[in-house]
Amino acid sequence: MKNSIFKNSKPPIVGESFETLLEKKNVTIKRIVSSSKIDQEVMIQEEDEWFIMISGEATIMIEDEHVALKSGDYCFVKRKTVHKLIKVKEGTIWLAVHIT
Repeated sequence: MKNSIFKNSKPPIVGESFETLLEKKNVTIKRIVSSSKIDQEVMIQEEDEWFIMISGEATIMIEDEHVALKSGDYCFVKRKTVHKLIKVKEGTIWLAVHIT
């Protein structure tokens, strides 16, 4: 079934919205749309995560490194790695692949 990553991509007032696009065996693919008003919550996930920034800009801290991201950039975050979103441009769209 055809769809668009940009469909219904209005950012939330605060935080991020998550939409599961595909769930299959040990892989989950999610679209994330970010508000510029974020909590800067520390994340330590039980699964590996590969993500690509579809549009927008952000700075994420992975362990102790600040990583500046723009459209087209992607990263891999190994499970149980401390990471935190530091700042993000309103309406940034991410595609995240979680692997258990």
